[in-house]
Amino acid sequence: MTVMTKPETTQAKAAVAHTPDLAPVALAKPDLMSVADAKAMDVSTMAEEFKAHINPGQMHFMKLLGFHKVKVESAQGMYYTDQNGRKILDFFGGFGSLALGHNHPRILAARKQFQDENRHEIAIAFMSQYAAALAHNLAEVSPGDLDMVFFGSSGSEAMEAAIKLAERAAGPKRPKVVYAQNSFHGKTKGVLGITDGQLYRGEFRLVDNTVRVPFGDIEAVEAAFKADPEIGSIVLETLQGGGGIIEAPAEYWQQLRALCDKHGVIWVADEVQCGYGRTGRFYAFEHYGVVPDITALAKSLGGGKTAMAAMIARRDIYMKAYGSPKTAMIHAQATFGGIGEACVTSIEALNILYDEDLIANAASTGEYLIGELKRLQAKYPKIIKDVRGKGFMVGLEFQDFSQTLPAMLRPMVAMLDDKLKGSLSGFVGALLLKDHDTLVAFTEYNRNVIRLEPPLIATRVHVDAFIESFDELLGRGVVGIVKDFVKSQVG
Repeated sequence: MTVMTKPETTQAKAAVAHTPDLAPVALAKPDLMSVADAKAMDVSTMAEEFKAHINPGQMHFMKLLGFHKVKVESAQGMYYTDQNGRKILDFFGGFGSLALGHNHPRILAARKQFQDENRHEIAIAFMSQYAAALAHNLAEVSPGDLDMVFFGSSGSEAMEAAIKLAERAAGPKRPKVVYAQNSFHGKTKGVLGITDGQLYRGEFRLVDNTVRVPFGDIEAVEAAFKADPEIGSIVLETLQGGGGIIEAPAEYWQQLRALCDKHGVIWVADEVQCGYGRTGRFYAFEHYGVVPDITALAKSLGGGKTAMAAMIARRDIYMKAYGSPKTAMIHAQATFGGIGEACVTSIEALNILYDEDLIANAASTGEYLIGELKRLQAKYPKIIKDVRGKGFMVGLEFQDFSQTLPAMLRPMVAMLDDKLKGSLSGFVGALLLKDHDTLVAFTEYNRNVIRLEPPLIATRVHVDAFIESFDELLGRGVVGIVKDFVKSQVG
């Protein structure tokens, strides 16, 4: 018997010859920055690195607002401190992420103790006492039978969990989701389908099992429910943030609850921004005497020091979706969901929220802020169109540019109003920072709106300081504001 062997080829020899050496080699350390290097970085270097590696297009807007000149060295309570020792009053509040202000001492102490005792962080194989305690606390502060908790790291993640739970519980025959015009529920792929903004939607291919209705229009909701039996859930911000701080009347929410019960539709309340005491109640929906089936928190849940988010649902809905051993792991927490130090931070933050009576402060001092802003609206009616909101979630809407000008100029400028939207709010925001060391926020959809979401620790003294600065700025008139903004860009 002849055994045939495969002859070696030149290609095979070449392949063998070029096989990489797998022996360990010494790796040169890349040119990495240290923590000390980061701390010492100057503003110009920060700008270079931001443009090179983060978001070069965003730098355009930062320059317009003057934000590119600021390096925050520290933050405490209601204030940032920049590289020049300037204290900046924070009426932005990280879009509602700083209920307790910056670096609350009790939060720092709780985190330090956790670290000093070498407690565990990742609890995937084992149960976490910290996640269990935080879930207990969230069930305690949530009304009705909202008592099943899922932990994540961002509002988008919490809302992804919420819409997945709702779809599972509604069943395969009812996959459609109702959402509202001018809604904002996050930027991840799933919730983009119910986020009503073309800027964020871009040209992504999104889910098509959605139905859009005007916000606050109960007749449109009822018509949608009646027309489409495949609708299984409705997702709404209780108070629209990105839409420009938009409320719906109390009767809307009461009728919505009744409609959902009648049609068997699951109501998901997005409280990522308006929750956690910001409106003067722990949840904004509590103002209306109703309870949703599922809700979501994030932002201030992390005490201003960590990324923490939670979905809270009715037990019967949760069990219907994930209640058996077979389904329990379909949407279990991710690696960092319920991480130890984040949970400890959130546990301490909730206790501070109640120990310092910050929800009541948001209600009373927020009412004072809105009252003072309405006084300025009466003083400057050609500039301020509207003041609205609840507690420390306030929208200040400016008139269209043409309406701020003398009557003879309005018809000509009115044609440019759409292109000029956001100009006045941007000018005012930039000058508040430059001339009055005060930081404010803006809104995604109505660019004429300045958003005020100061920490819930804000007092009347802080409100008075803000109002005094804002009054001085508006007193310059629109022409003066524009001239001063142009000077700031040239200087």
